[in-house]
Amino acid sequence: MKKWLSALILVMIVFSLAACGQSDEKTTEGKKETTTNEVFKIGAIPDQNAADLDKGMTAVAKYLSEKTGLKVEFVPSVDYAALVTGFQRGEIHMAWFGGLTSVQARNLVPEAESIVQRPRDAQFHSVFITQSSENISKLKDLKGKSFTFGSESSTSGHLMPRYFLSEAGIDANTDFDGKPNFSGSHDTTYKLVESGAFKAGALNEAVWEAAVKEGKVDTNKVKVFYTTPAYYDYNWTINSNVEDVFGKGTEQKVKEALLSITGDQKEIADLFQTDSFIETNNDNYKKIEKVAKELEIIK
Repeated sequence: MKKWLSALILVMIVFSLAACGQSDEKTTEGKKETTTNEVFKIGAIPDQNAADLDKGMTAVAKYLSEKTGLKVEFVPSVDYAALVTGFQRGEIHMAWFGGLTSVQARNLVPEAESIVQRPRDAQFHSVFITQSSENISKLKDLKGKSFTFGSESSTSGHLMPRYFLSEAGIDANTDFDGKPNFSGSHDTTYKLVESGAFKAGALNEAVWEAAVKEGKVDTNKVKVFYTTPAYYDYNWTINSNVEDVFGKGTEQKVKEALLSITGDQKEIADLFQTDSFIETNNDNYKKIEKVAKELEIIK
């Protein structure tokens, strides 16, 4: 009797251990769904005030969790390069990139997909600003002036402004008063120009508009003197590993959740300055890649 009980207990332990080594499964209306304890980690380029970014992206994580059933968490990055590296390693499953960083990330993770953007990102602009007291009204007037870009990896704060400067005959490496500065973020750029540290600078149009609306910049001291032609910019890019880690259909599920965001999600709308998102695709950023290669910012 004791031997029989011992054998039965041993069999039960073996089946229990086997079950522990598998993903949890549940059946809904005849369909088997696989769940996972993995955390879906999202990131964003740190291109503006860290507190505002954390607040808005935490709201995105909460919304995606509610809509998809995934455990979603926002992971801050110290700089643009760190986010691209985290994405390359598969540690970041989806990121809010600028056009340039999305190209860099997809070059490192070829099967990654840019899936969603704001409507304005299909027609995005950079603005060039200067001190109101300066006699600067066109790009050629910047010759001999001190100048600051944003982050070196920024599309709207460096890549495209440098491109349009080049089109106007200005070599950013030799034509300014000293080498151009890199402020690290758009909000720092307008603060540097406002303070007089630099005579002019270039930044993201959306960040500038928000700063003006919220009274964060003194427009008596700083003015926009040039707005660039349109180009594609920011987007949500999803990693190629999500289907393996979180199950088939995850990419579509996350995409649909992003597309369902409205102005009712106020913290999200405030951060992104939009009440809706639209679909995008990798092909939309071919010009960004072409310009980056021409300027030797990427190989």
